[in-house]
Amino acid sequence: MSKEKILVVDDEKDIVELLQYNLEKEGYKISAVFSGEQCLENVKTELPNLILLDLMLPEIDGLDVCKFLKSNPQTSHIPIIMLTAKGEETDIVLGLELGADDYIIKPFKVRELLARIKAVLRRTKNNIFPLLKGKDIIKFKDLVIDSTKHQVVLKDQPLNLTSTEFKLLKFLASHPGRVFTREQLLNQVWSEDSFIVDRAVDVHIRRLRQKLLTASDYIITIRGVGYRFKEEV
Repeated sequence: MSKEKILVVDDEKDIVELLQYNLEKEGYKISAVFSGEQCLENVKTELPNLILLDLMLPEIDGLDVCKFLKSNPQTSHIPIIMLTAKGEETDIVLGLELGADDYIIKPFKVRELLARIKAVLRRTKNNIFPLLKGKDIIKFKDLVIDSTKHQVVLKDQPLNLTSTEFKLLKFLASHPGRVFTREQLLNQVWSEDSFIVDRAVDVHIRRLRQKLLTASDYIITIRGVGYRFKEEV
């Protein structure tokens, strides 16, 4: 049984060799590059199933690489786990805002990284989360969520959402009026065994609202509790 392809992007040769050895030992197919520019070139010819992306890179840094990949419809579905020596919350939040799916801070334990990779691949497989089955098309006023096309349209204009943003919007819109806590959203949209932190929910909600433009108020914050999707009046 073939394993998923993982692209390792890091300018530290020792880390690349460590990751390549341990990931290949687990059966993954590994490609490795040492700069942001090389990463973008690699993705043009060979779409990986997951990218391990260091933030501090020469030429083009990891955040710019993440932004480019997540804004491109051809690569936005590829899950990205950020590798960073920075522990500041601002760096982590910025990466999540740009669409990264998870992060791990250096130095890290290989076993923990492997667990995170498995969790991210499991919940992003086929780009459709199992618990989001139901209506293929959800319409609310001028907003249309079409699962058959994995597309969201506002006033006849398609919106460029990441896979996670799509799942989050569809889950909330599938239960209009019902309030969900951050923990419930983590369990339903990211899966129970995700390593994503509660703060990531707020980051993705904020980014999703920005992309929803005039429909941003369809997602309502319940202070001290969580979020709900607007109901028809």
